[in-house]
Amino acid sequence: MNIIPFKASAGITGFESPANNYHTSSLSLDDLLIHNPNSTWIGCANGDSMEGVGIYNNDLIIVDRSKVATHHSVIVATLNGEFVCKIWDEKRHLLLSANDKYQAVPVTEYDSFSFEGVVMHSIRNHSQSTLELFK
Repeated sequence: MNIIPFKASAGITGFESPANNYHTSSLSLDDLLIHNPNSTWIGCANGDSMEGVGIYNNDLIIVDRSKVATHHSVIVATLNGEFVCKIWDEKRHLLLSANDKYQAVPVTEYDSFSFEGVVMHSIRNHSQSTLELFK
């Protein structure tokens, strides 16, 4: 996102705002949320299994493929061809939900399993509409 600073004049005169001498740098969500642009992707959470860690249905999740998943990292993986967002139990090789309604899923040698990245941030969707990007 590029921000183009400019001053618009409405032809109104008066005395100068005290804030005129106060300058801040531009705000970039990319700079705040994405540390490794070449290995970061954005997905959309589906379901309620991760509500216990603050990831709700239709939230955006920012996933970094360059991060190494450690014990209890929130990850995105593919399990038998399906994307899942879970907590990785490295010691027992389990995918854990953050909702008591769901049981742990063991990852065995017979499963097709691949880490897709570590969830770095989630962004809540407060509108009632669904995100058109992910339909």
